[in-house]
Amino acid sequence: MKQPASIFRTVLGADFDRLHPQLQRRFSVGLASGEACTGRGVMDRVWHGRGFVKPFLAAGGTRNILVPRQGRNVPFVIENVPYADTYGRETVTFVRTFDLPGGPRRFDAQMVLSPKGDRVLDYLGTHQHLASDLHFRAEPDGSLVIRSGEHRFREGPVDCRVPSLIGGDAEVRESFDDGTGRFRIQVRVVNRHFGPLFGYEGSFEATYADVRACGVRPGLRPVREEARA
Repeated sequence: MKQPASIFRTVLGADFDRLHPQLQRRFSVGLASGEACTGRGVMDRVWHGRGFVKPFLAAGGTRNILVPRQGRNVPFVIENVPYADTYGRETVTFVRTFDLPGGPRRFDAQMVLSPKGDRVLDYLGTHQHLASDLHFRAEPDGSLVIRSGEHRFREGPVDCRVPSLIGGDAEVRESFDDGTGRFRIQVRVVNRHFGPLFGYEGSFEATYADVRACGVRPGLRPVREEARA
């Protein structure tokens, strides 16, 4: 019997096979493969935009959304671990930890497949107050581009679209460098009206583990899980 696809293979469809083989393995992480992936490396630069964005980044930093500090040659870890959430949905963690001056900072996201299977839902932060649609595209050179779509804010009965005036459009570019044996990543979050908000770029090496043996370590899952897609 054919093994179920990862949530990323599902949304990419036939384009998944255009990815570099190392990217195919990294984005096959899921309950079907039984693999978790940990990336360890260095971000050449972690940056944020002009001074007026600092209060927004600081507020988001209290819930592990975005990173309010800058740095160069910043040690970095990303943990991609699959599990079934409270609502039975396959979920893959994208928990990034930056070892910045003054102490480590986390940027948390949990990804699930949309009910229609046509996109990935990205729940951000410790309490999943923010959710975004993600759209995946394989590039001719085997790299992967991920772009965010509509953002929504959920808290109790509140369920509303985040206006473009205060929202940010994210673009992630990930590739594999055969020469160094490392993944390269570049992330930019830009506000349509005010310009660049936050980003980072660098490289990392990946290792894989049997998730049935290692499980989901304490503190990796969010404090609160959001049911609304």
